Amino acid sequence: MTASGAERKLVLLVSGSTRAASSNTALLRTAVAVAPDGVETVLYAGLVELPHFNPDDDRERLPPAVAQLRDAIAAADAVLFCTPEYAGTLPGSFKNLLDWTVGGTEMSDKPVAWVNAAADGRRGAGAQATLATVLGYVQAAVVEKACRHVPVLPGAIGDDGVIADPETRAAIAAALLALIG
Repeated sequence: MTASGAERKLVLLVSGSTRAASSNTALLRTAVAVAPDGVETVLYAGLVELPHFNPDDDRERLPPAVAQLRDAIAAADAVLFCTPEYAGTLPGSFKNLLDWTVGGTEMSDKPVAWVNAAADGRRGAGAQATLATVLGYVQAAVVEKACRHVPVLPGAIGDDGVIADPETRAAIAAALLALIG
């Protein structure tokens, strides 16, 4: 409960990047730092541990990393994605994560949104379109008003891996609020 007595909402933050110095992950780290009252955030950190998707392994006894992913999604009230675009679509490791969600029901009717962190607003449309397609297959509830472009400019990420710019931080907080709306 928050000070006002309202229930806290848990938002799972999922980066589609495996880069250590990723602007996408920095945006989500910043989301942790700027989460408004009533919003609790958890940054998912298991992308690289997920096995390659194999439908034969998508059964009751899931690989442990997959079970952890699905449990994290199930525990969240909403999910916020931030992913780069590679070759006009989603990075393979992130698509692999999404493939593991298709066989479960954890994303069904779950409020979800994405934030595009590309410094150039003309980039990312292919990744967003593919993400929207996959989220449709898993019947997630895309919150369009929370989906937005929040550019992370070169040099904007501090040594702590977080963005200090007040306008960027406000835009990230606004996306979180719109998502849990």
